[in-house]
Amino acid sequence: MTHSKHPDLSRRRLLAHSAALSAASLLGAASSPAFADPPPEVKKLRLVHDIAICFAPQYLAEEFLHLEGFTEVEWVQLPTSKALAGVNAGAADMTMEATPTLVYSLDRGKKFVILAGIHAGCYELFGHENVQSVRDLKGKRVSVYDTLGGSDHILLSSMLAYVGIDPKTVTWVPDEKPGDAMRRFVEHEVDAFMGFAPQPQELRARKIGHVILNTTEDRPWSQYFCCALVASRDFVTRYPVATKRALRAHLKAADACAREPERAARYLVDKGFEPRYEIGLEVIKSLPYARWREANPEDTLRFHALRLHEVGMIKSNPNDLIAKSSDWRFLNELKRELKA
Repeated sequence: MTHSKHPDLSRRRLLAHSAALSAASLLGAASSPAFADPPPEVKKLRLVHDIAICFAPQYLAEEFLHLEGFTEVEWVQLPTSKALAGVNAGAADMTMEATPTLVYSLDRGKKFVILAGIHAGCYELFGHENVQSVRDLKGKRVSVYDTLGGSDHILLSSMLAYVGIDPKTVTWVPDEKPGDAMRRFVEHEVDAFMGFAPQPQELRARKIGHVILNTTEDRPWSQYFCCALVASRDFVTRYPVATKRALRAHLKAADACAREPERAARYLVDKGFEPRYEIGLEVIKSLPYARWREANPEDTLRFHALRLHEVGMIKSNPNDLIAKSSDWRFLNELKRELKA
């Protein structure tokens, strides 16, 4: 596990940082005061640096965090599959994460607090000619990132449970090295693959496979949050003002993605989070980043918890799990404050 403070000292990074500060103003950060909250109890916030473009609000939040009184934002370098473990171990304070993974991890004793849903969408299920629906996955080979228990494996297991298929009837093929999951699908070693941004955009551009299910468009998945913001339980307990201010920065960043996707995509490129402006823009424009204002994240957690409980992938009572591991008071306050 390595840690890096962002940005570095190169001339390009310094220029990009200056441009990003201006971008934050253009996106509306400077015109929205941080209300009457006291200063944050801690001036440094550690966020996980992830490869997913759909986490754009987490990246844009850096500039909003400075306006909220945080003087230092540290990006903790962790693999996608280790982000929650990093928060659980105290290596990072907050991160965005897929909601089914949160349910699965909480059942296994991870100690973090879910603060808010951010957006829906992200994932698309691709298949070859022999797979035309989720039900067709029974008995088929499906590649997954890293190992079992990752976000794609848990989400697809929830989908299978929803249509009455036991996930154990699928042959799961985990990564042997980064990138194997998509490579196996491209080379027809597996029958299906659950891609997240920007992988679906890349597969469509290469005309490989076909989309079976798009969680941004297809019900019921489009009705629920894909990604949520979580924080270390210790951080929330010790620093409630900082927690609220950090959440506000993320929600304002989500609004910025919804309102001005072109500038948000340019920000990702300028800061080095995504080198391809066109891909970044396509992803940001496709996702409902204003969803946090209208949907109830507890509904999402309960939906997945019930599905995973049905097939024995979690043992905890879904209602107990949600009650012990979520804190909506900051979100409810901010929905009132940011309703304009």
